[in-house]
Amino acid sequence: MEYFAEFGYAGLFLASFLAATILPLSSEVVLGFLLLNGLNPTLLVSVATFGNVLGAFVNYAIGFWGSLFLVRKVLKISEDESVKAQQTFKKYGVFSLFFAWVPVVGDPLTFIAGALKINLLIFFILVTSGKLIRYVIISYAILT
Repeated sequence: MEYFAEFGYAGLFLASFLAATILPLSSEVVLGFLLLNGLNPTLLVSVATFGNVLGAFVNYAIGFWGSLFLVRKVLKISEDESVKAQQTFKKYGVFSLFFAWVPVVGDPLTFIAGALKINLLIFFILVTSGKLIRYVIISYAILT
């Protein structure tokens, strides 16, 4: 994670983007490091949110245009993760996308949203809101 932090805002963007995909990265560590090194908190939260939401849009696109083979074999979304995401979607509906930031279930939720062809504006609003609030809370906790 320190590697990403060396590149400042660009590194945070990349870490946030990749963390929203299936890669096991933690953008929060990079965000925390940069916050503690005096970079602008508002800009850091904006960059992290933008990168993470863009990664979620990639997941949506893969779900929208991809096949089950792509999701399961190439992206390694397990049957269990897929089932959990589908159950969450059935239980809470489209509003479950607010929780796209949650580890384990969040990334599959964004794939499922694409596969179900959820309205992009609704997807954008819910995913962005959840991710933004998470980064604001993390930043506040680190700086206080």
